[in-house]
Amino acid sequence: MARATAGFLLISAACLASCHKKQPPPPPPPTVMVAHPLSQRLTDWNDYVGQFTSIDRVDLRPRVSGYLQRLFFKDGQAVRKGQPLFLIDPRPYEAVLGQAKGQTARARATLNNAEVELRRARALFQAQAGSQQDVDTRLAAEQQAKADLLAAVENQRAAQLNVDFTRIAAPLSGRISDRRVAPGNLVTADTTLLTSIVNQDPIRFEFQVSEALFLQQQRDLGRARAIGDPVDVRLQDETGYSQHGRLEFIDNALDNNSGIVRMRAVVRNPKGLLTPGLFGHARLPGGAAYRGLLLPDGAVAQDQNRQTVTVVGRDDVARIRPVQTGPLINGLRVIRSGVTAQDFVVVQGTQKAKPGAKVSPKVTQVKLGKPEAAAPLVQPPASSATLN
Repeated sequence: MARATAGFLLISAACLASCHKKQPPPPPPPTVMVAHPLSQRLTDWNDYVGQFTSIDRVDLRPRVSGYLQRLFFKDGQAVRKGQPLFLIDPRPYEAVLGQAKGQTARARATLNNAEVELRRARALFQAQAGSQQDVDTRLAAEQQAKADLLAAVENQRAAQLNVDFTRIAAPLSGRISDRRVAPGNLVTADTTLLTSIVNQDPIRFEFQVSEALFLQQQRDLGRARAIGDPVDVRLQDETGYSQHGRLEFIDNALDNNSGIVRMRAVVRNPKGLLTPGLFGHARLPGGAAYRGLLLPDGAVAQDQNRQTVTVVGRDDVARIRPVQTGPLINGLRVIRSGVTAQDFVVVQGTQKAKPGAKVSPKVTQVKLGKPEAAAPLVQPPASSATLN
């Protein structure tokens, strides 16, 4: 019994000793990086998918029928206005022209003779050696000879036009397609398609705007879209907007079926890089320039149906703040509302900052990154390669 009592006393003493030991201190607040939002002057842009088209396109057809004799171009080459392209056998039309010239010369000789006869008849009448009827007859013959000469001249002119039409020249400067008819074939006037020409400098870019976006643009701009507004275009395989033009056409009504309005821009193309049919992306200013706030995209969290950031007050307590965001610019997200330029926002260590808990903030700065590169068109691998 004495031994049990002694053991109990030893255990009690050990417990009392352990109770007097100090409890471990609480962990320090987590360290997070905070920064003021970056204030920059911004311009919003709207993006549209569209297609390049030529301003003018001409389908070449012959104006006279005949056998195609020669070509004066290579398929796909650039041509200038007035450059010879095709030659239809001109010999049948030259023969007709020769006949017309002979008829003209004959009509002119007939008129000369009629004029001489009229002068003679008038002289005889004045000398009382001729009658008035003879003068009238000679006058009618002279007038008929004039009419015959006029008809002969116009027939000669028509024959000359047919000869000229056997030589087909480019009606505009641009790029020609391939020939559709080979020399030796019979071509029919106003029917046979010989080739086509499109001009490429300048070139048009056509795109469509939905009704909702059309109205939003006008409200953001404070005015309607206007001819001459700047338009930037990015090609399918480009990462930036390398082509620049101006708005030249806005349709006067929305399409009743689709609810869209057609727009068109004109883009310079001095090197011929842009070809009708190419697709691209156009962007137009979505509104006037404004002062906006930027934060790293990673500082913005998605909380169910809203987006939030974590701000740290003067008491070093983290708090959740709902925000409205805009597009991404140079790696930073536009913050339209919810924070001010004086707020400290957690930009690194957001997961450590528990709402309502203290943090250990370290101040940093928000810096612009590199412009975003649009995803270029993925090119298929080459089917083969050789060593040089």
